[in-house]
Amino acid sequence: MTPSPRQDRYLGLVDRLLACPNGQEPTILNGEPDLLDAEFVQVLMQTASYFAHHDNEDAARFLIFIARELAHQLGLYPLVTQPG
Repeated sequence: MTPSPRQDRYLGLVDRLLACPNGQEPTILNGEPDLLDAEFVQVLMQTASYFAHHDNEDAARFLIFIARELAHQLGLYPLVTQPG
């Protein structure tokens, strides 16, 4: 199955996030506001899962962090606080 043009754009955005200098992630994401949606969060999680299963834990953790932050900003699920 061939990825759709939008899927290609999601994957390109993931590649740019992985390659960008630390701290530049918001700039990268803000450059593609039309891609910041629930489907992109899903692509981030799928890519993180791939990396986790292929011995790249750092990339997996990074993508999960980005996915969680973006999901919170998009209101996809509420912030969970730890009881204190």
